[in-house]
Amino acid sequence: MRRRDFISLLGGAAAWPLGARAQQPAMPVVGFLHPASFSAYRVRAFRQGLKEAGFVEGENVAVEYRWADNQTDRLPELAAELVRRKVAVLAVTANPSVLAAQAATRTIPIVFIVADDPVRLGFVASLARPGGNLTGFNVLFAELAAKRMELLHDLVPGASRIAVLFDPATGVAADSTLRVEAAAQAMAMQIRVLNASTVQDVDAAFADLARDRPNGLLVGTGPFLTDRRVQLAQLAARHAIPAVYQDRQAPEVGGLASYGANLADGYRHVGAYAGRILKGAKPADLPVVQSTRFELVINHSTARMLGLIVPPTLLALADEVIE
Repeated sequence: MRRRDFISLLGGAAAWPLGARAQQPAMPVVGFLHPASFSAYRVRAFRQGLKEAGFVEGENVAVEYRWADNQTDRLPELAAELVRRKVAVLAVTANPSVLAAQAATRTIPIVFIVADDPVRLGFVASLARPGGNLTGFNVLFAELAAKRMELLHDLVPGASRIAVLFDPATGVAADSTLRVEAAAQAMAMQIRVLNASTVQDVDAAFADLARDRPNGLLVGTGPFLTDRRVQLAQLAARHAIPAVYQDRQAPEVGGLASYGANLADGYRHVGAYAGRILKGAKPADLPVVQSTRFELVINHSTARMLGLIVPPTLLALADEVIE
């Protein structure tokens, strides 16, 4: 081969990968919108779902994260930012985020996690056939109010006065209150509802509880209360108030007990649905999945500190007992 021909061939080979790269489509972008602060477990579970659908962040998909740091008034602008970024899918958590995403776009697919009935809220036409640009995962919270009340009664047999702490910003407080009231009435228990959407609200609520001295506390759902789990567990311990939560993360940091859906499953599911949509699936055809796996977690060490004797039958039923 002549030297000139060899150099021409070499130049063509060197240039070919650059040309090939220019032909490759841009990496799709998924927007992740959350009303609370950064949480490693949420991101980890979301990435796991993406991976199950064949997508790895940084390799064949990019993810733009937006955290509102529990300032729900920031959600509309954060949603608008993601729409301007031309994301292919929006993954959102809780009612306020869904509403912000809906206001920002009616065409980009939205995959949600909500703790309220998405049909009643008007997010989807039905669970089986959502029908629009939204689908996702429904965490059953209010429906388990009676179960959590029973759990608290089993842990504190003589309980007759129960406080309930809700975050009204979640949008599920009203329905949850009705269900808790019905459960309390059936068990001949009195309840008092307190609201908290800020750190100061939590401190004020526990100052109130310290004066009122209820027999126990039920802690509601929502990203804010989940993010404040350490503060809640510490305040409950300081004031010797037995508290039952909806998320296993609370007893993991010293809370007494929890009963509810595994939220990591929800984020994994949202990631998997986002991946399926990137592959061409339509949200209208992807049924809303409702949580079916519920976990009972008991912190036995906290129970002993509070002077409670956990019934052996409850310990046997628990998915995890933290010693």
